[in-house]
This record gives sequence, structure tokens and C-alpha cells, in this order.
Amino acid sequence: MRKNLHGMFGFSILALDGELGKVKDFYFDDENWTLRYLVVQTGSWLLGRKVLISFASVTGLDWEAGAFSVNLSCEQVRNSPDIDTEKPVCRQHELELHEHYMLPAYWINAPGIVWGIDNYPFAEIPEPEEEKEAAKREVPASDDRHLRSVRQIIGYLIHATDGEIGHVKDFIVEVKNWTVTFLLVDTRSLLAGRKVLLPTEKIKRLEWDDSEVYVNVSREFIINSPEFDLDKDL
Repeated sequence: MRKNLHGMFGFSILALDGELGKVKDFYFDDENWTLRYLVVQTGSWLLGRKVLISFASVTGLDWEAGAFSVNLSCEQVRNSPDIDTEKPVCRQHELELHEHYMLPAYWINAPGIVWGIDNYPFAEIPEPEEEKEAAKREVPASDDRHLRSVRQIIGYLIHATDGEIGHVKDFIVEVKNWTVTFLLVDTRSLLAGRKVLLPTEKIKRLEWDDSEVYVNVSREFIINSPEFDLDKDL
């Protein structure tokens, strides 16, 4: 099942004992284009604090109701590490989160890790002690960062092998494993604003300073891609 991420901004997060807040953003791993966390704007119960919720805790998605279900309690979230979501999140911060929620560390490919909403509750999968130690060893000495904001990338210019062509309009994800499979590209004035899909496997690099996505295909490749309609094609 494929869904677009922009349509999930504002979705509710339903804990085991109440609503946690609303989805403000998503963080994805720029090494393999997999969603890792929801950025949740909490309500008055937590003074509007923003918190990170791992996709490993997601147990369901109700598209019509606009809500994610998670196997966490409000108290667990209240006592979670206070991470500044306005700044890049480093691996050390992730380790603190995973230790708090007792989740395996995805960055070492620990056995039993399943991304997506199948085969949950995820948090009940035990993590061997050796995996915990390996996760700590994998935390780099430098402030290495691999998480990127979806909201930040939307609007980035698309730079083909032979020039600029449009901008990032949205992200298309496969819900089964929360992998970003396509970027939705708005070609703007070049093709009267046609929207086409660009496979993430065609992305060469992201330039954060210039707000550009460099891809290893030509403008012609994008021009000749079939038009994509969110309302009809998802």
C-alpha cells in the first residue's frame, strides 16, 4: 500500500491511553530512504513539547480517520528523552530514545527488526544483550547525522544531469516497510505543472546548503514520465 506523506501531516497519534498529539514532520534515514520517526506536536498535557516516536512503535494507520496508533502510553512519552527537534538528531540521541522505549537499534540490522505495520507489537521483540552492546559500539565518536526532515526537503529543486526541472512536491512511501519509494516532482512551468514520480533509486545526492536534489537522469526522462494524480493513483 502506497501513501503520500504530505497528506499525513496533522494526523493524530493515538497512544494506548489517549491522544499524544499531531504529526508535525517525519524523519527519514538518508542512507536508505527509510522513515524512522514521526515528529509529534503534543497537546497541552505536555506543554506542546515536540517528541520523536519511532515507526517501530506504530501498530496501525487509519487513513480515513487520519490517525496513527502506537503501542506506547502517555506516561512513557512524558518521560522520554527531551530532544530538540528543531536541530539535527545525532545517533547518540537515537540511542537514548531506543534505550528508553526498549527498541532494537535499526542501524546495526538487529535480528527480528520489521519496519511497517505488519507483525506487531514490535516492542515485544526481545533484543539480546549483545545487540545492545553492538548498538552502543556503532555510535560514532563524531556527531554523525543521518536523519533528515521530510518537511525540509519538500520544495527542494530537482537538478537533472542536464539542468534544473521542477521541485519536490511530496514523498510517496510503501506503508508495508515505511520505505520512501518515490519523490513526487512538480515540473512547474516547464510542463504546465505536471506532476510525475521519480524513483528514489535515481537520486544521486542531496545538497542541503543549496536546497537541491541531484538525480542521475536527464530532464527528458522526467518529461517523458507519466503524469501522476494523487487522488486517482494512490
